[in-house]
Amino acid sequence: MSSLNPRNYDSAPPRKLAFLGLGVMGFPMAGHLARAGHTVTVYNRTPAKSAAWVAEFGGRSAATPREAARDADVVLCCVGNDDDLRSVVLGNDGALGAMAAGAVFVDHTTASASVARELAEAAVGKQLQFIDAPVSGGQAGAQNGQLTVMCGGDPDTFDRVRPVVACFARAVTLLGPSGSGQLAKMVNQIAIAGLVQGLSEAIAFGQRAGLPMADVLEVIGKGAAQSWQMDNRGKTMIEGQFDFGFAVDWMRKDLGLVLDEAKRNGARLPVTALVDQFYADVQQAGGARWDTSSLITRLK
Repeated sequence: MSSLNPRNYDSAPPRKLAFLGLGVMGFPMAGHLARAGHTVTVYNRTPAKSAAWVAEFGGRSAATPREAARDADVVLCCVGNDDDLRSVVLGNDGALGAMAAGAVFVDHTTASASVARELAEAAVGKQLQFIDAPVSGGQAGAQNGQLTVMCGGDPDTFDRVRPVVACFARAVTLLGPSGSGQLAKMVNQIAIAGLVQGLSEAIAFGQRAGLPMADVLEVIGKGAAQSWQMDNRGKTMIEGQFDFGFAVDWMRKDLGLVLDEAKRNGARLPVTALVDQFYADVQQAGGARWDTSSLITRLK
């Protein structure tokens, strides 16, 4: 059974692609590229994951990022953090060492704006192009091909890769020069952190008050309180289910990037800093791999 939900792909000329990183996001993202008719070579640090992807989608796997990137028109990547990213891009077996002049590296990792600028500069030094393109929408968005992609880089380069990225996205937007995509993802995570805490407090309050909270969310979800978090996580928060979705560990990594950037640009983020500490409480309670909606467990 396929890990992807069906979708219609916009017609675009087939390209020779590489995809580095086959985690819960990268595996289905690369799958959509193959299903759209592109030739895809994949790399993953754990070879068994690459073998499973090839068994499901075809294409081929490579033993190193460098091998995967050789002769690719576009190399896409989705790994864990800045260090992982530097390793697959700049390391001894990094992708940049094998990419042909004029090729584009598109990074979907949620990373720092500074590493995006660093890698963009390294790419230009090799006559390559770089687009930072972090995503929002979670595992379900990746499987459904409905991610939101926030991009930074050169407009002409963005126009070249947009049809490729659109294979797994419902929105692909250029927001400025290199690093702008990562900064926009930080804005996204700031907004989510506050929303989840507010929803947690609302549900916990309603439960203490003895209200039928499924019915309450149904009615207030038709008004000004409506949000993606309420629609997709409200019911599971009421039921105490947190074994899916975006993990607390990942959110803390992202909020760490946010708070570091805020120190540099002088932004005041009191609520975000507080919610980051609330997530630390969840980690200490054993919820490191729970979904981010597990903030409500602190209020029980």
